Parts: sequence; structure tokens; C-alpha cells
Amino acid sequence: MHICKFNHKLLGLLAIIFVLPFSLQAKVIKEERSLYRNIIVEDKGDIRCLKFSVKRNKSSQSCIDKSKPKALVFDYTKYVMSSLLFNPSPKRVLIIGLGGGTLSNSLLELFPEIVIDNVEIDPAVIRVALQYFDFKTTDNVKSHAQDGRIFIKRAKRKKQQYDLIILDAFNGEYIPEHLLTKEFLEETQSLLADDGVLVANTFSSSKLYHHETATYHAVFGDFYSLQKGYNQGNRVIMIPKIKPSNAELSQRLIKLEPRLADYNIKLMNMLAFLEIEKLPAEEYKVLTDQYSPANLL
Repeated sequence: MHICKFNHKLLGLLAIIFVLPFSLQAKVIKEERSLYRNIIVEDKGDIRCLKFSVKRNKSSQSCIDKSKPKALVFDYTKYVMSSLLFNPSPKRVLIIGLGGGTLSNSLLELFPEIVIDNVEIDPAVIRVALQYFDFKTTDNVKSHAQDGRIFIKRAKRKKQQYDLIILDAFNGEYIPEHLLTKEFLEETQSLLADDGVLVANTFSSSKLYHHETATYHAVFGDFYSLQKGYNQGNRVIMIPKIKPSNAELSQRLIKLEPRLADYNIKLMNMLAFLEIEKLPAEEYKVLTDQYSPANLL
């Protein structure tokens, strides 16, 4: 009798041990080869991720928590949203690089009247974002299947202005090199409204790090960056046309912090990683349309 009970308990324990690892395995629910990359959507528990696979490299572009749809999963998306400290009520927004559309969705929830242009070169990514990541489009929130630089050139000719511009393009290996140059940043700068903010998602572990710093500095001078440390994940660059005082930042933080809490953003913690980035001491080349060796670095 005792042995039988023991065996049942042992079998139950073994079942848990063997079932749990399988329940945590990622399940591919969508795979598509587009003109630009392999697109993969994976579910792992409540976490759903969009991944790009290029030359055997697989990288997560966007993730959502299906049990907490508002909560941002990636640190870098929280960093980007913290840029609202520099313009707490943007009315017109340009996002280059869609991913799963989480940044656009979050801004729309916060500001229902907002106008957003989402620019994504790959139509397949837009379809996947709509179908698997609940990417929301409205009369004011649109997606454009277009190269980001072409969109910006045309917007410049139309003299369009944006309160917030987010550069978040990624091709599966790195930021496309024509979106890294001094000329591109100058074109982007021309679209910023008087109180506009430019935000760019880059990588602190990249060999381009100091070249990017030199390039942004050549266009904008000293700028803010938010990162946990060199060679530790993402670096989000923030460039407001009007730099608020510390007192203004504090007042905005008090108002914004409760609004952003649902998105898993702790603004006070974020500010601990915010710093002003100056021109690097060593001599690094500015990336230009004539000199942009991103593929080598």
C-alpha cells in the first residue's frame, strides 16, 4: 500500500519534470520568406515574438505579453517611451521600422487623437503585425510600405513636421547603413517641429558605436542617451530641439509616471541610465553617404 502511494507520487513528480520543459519550448506559429528576410512568429507561454532570420542569425524584433497586452516586454521600447519626458503630448509622430507595432499601439492608447505614420519597407512585416500582434490602424494611424529614407525625403519636400520621430529600423543584422549617415540625419532633422524630439534605437555592443556617436554629434551636438552600460544591449539616443530644465523634467515625470505604469515603465528607474553623450575623445569617422562601412564594422 505504501509502495503504491510512493510510486504514484513519484510518477506524478516525473510527469511534472518532463512536461514543464516542453511547455516552455517556443512554438512557431507563422513562418514566411519575404523579399528581405525570413519572418518568424513564435509563442513561448504568454510571450509572442516576431523574429527575423538573416544569414543564419535570428533576432527578436518585437514581443508582446498576451496576458498583459499593454506591458512592454523589451527594455528598449520602455526607453523609447520615456522620451515623452521631452515632449509629453506629441500630436504627430513618425516611426521608421514597424516590428510588431507595439510602439505605435502604445502611443495611440495614450493619445487617442494622435497622428502616426508608420514606415516599414517590408509589406510582409505589416501583414504579420496586423494579424499576430494586434497592430492597430485608424484614419490617423497609417502604415506605409516604403523605404524609410525615401519617405523622409518626400516628407521633407512636402514640408511635413513631426513632434516625435522614432528611428527603429532593423534588417535582421543591423540598422540599414543608408539610415546611419550624416546626410540622412540632416534630412530627418528637417522634419522636427519646433518642440520635436528625435529618438533612435541603436546598439551599445556594435563596433559602429563611436562612429554613430560622432555622426549624431556632427548633426546635433551633445545628445542624451539611455542605456544600462556600454556593451550591454540597446542604446536609445534622444535629441529634443528644446532641452527642458531639471525642474521641468521633474514636473513631467510626476505627471507621466502613473500614466506609463500600465506599460511596465518605471520612469524614475529609467532616469538613472540617462546621460549626456559628448563627442568621443578618440578620432572616429563620421558616417556619410560616401563613407558608411557598416557592413565591415
